[in-house]
Amino acid sequence: MFIILGILGIVVGFASGFFGIGGGTVLVPILLYSGFSVKSAIGISIMQMVFSSIFGSFVNYKNKMLRLQNGLVLGVGGFIGAQFSGYIVSLVPSWALLSFFAVALVVAIYKFFKTPTEALGVPNESKILLFVIGFFVGMAAISIGIGGALFLTPIMVGFLHFDIKKAISTSLLFVVFSSVSGLISFSMHGLIDHKAGIILGLGSLLGVYFGAKQSHIIRRDLQKRLLLILYVVLLILTVNKLIGF
Repeated sequence: MFIILGILGIVVGFASGFFGIGGGTVLVPILLYSGFSVKSAIGISIMQMVFSSIFGSFVNYKNKMLRLQNGLVLGVGGFIGAQFSGYIVSLVPSWALLSFFAVALVVAIYKFFKTPTEALGVPNESKILLFVIGFFVGMAAISIGIGGALFLTPIMVGFLHFDIKKAISTSLLFVVFSSVSGLISFSMHGLIDHKAGIILGLGSLLGVYFGAKQSHIIRRDLQKRLLLILYVVLLILTVNKLIGF
């Protein structure tokens, strides 16, 4: 089982580095199909995200693909918002959490499909707006086991007019803050399998390195199409699992 978790960590880590996501978007559906409960899958996912997002952001920074200031403002908002996640998950039924996850995927697919690959106009870098967005994304995303890039990347590209590559690297830095905060909150409520989370997290480090490297060189239009395909596949898996409740 440990070997399987380690291999899964590498795969999820690659997706994390390549798409600028914490990995929970991919990991939660896989864990559900592996027999984990919804709340256990969310907790493990959050712990794995701490590993993958920190290392992925380091790789992005070393390759000069990360603008720290915007990511830090979003991250602080996300850290504060994610503090409410453990409380939310402890109260909300599993079917409701999974339903919200499915709705989040639908919104992300729709917005990404309509958004051009290249940024249009000057990016909106209002610090107050970025903080508020970070707060609500952190609170909502961590509560369903994802770091927030699922929401944040479409928002930054579609509404704030950021370039997709900069949005992806900034979103991954945001996940550092939201996942660490979520880890604290979930641990306080006894919602994390720490052993499984550590194994997945360590495995993800190798995947993140290669995923981030590929993200820097791939064409923007191809990266967008691959991300859309990933979202659609995850939506199908999530809806199928939701039907089984």
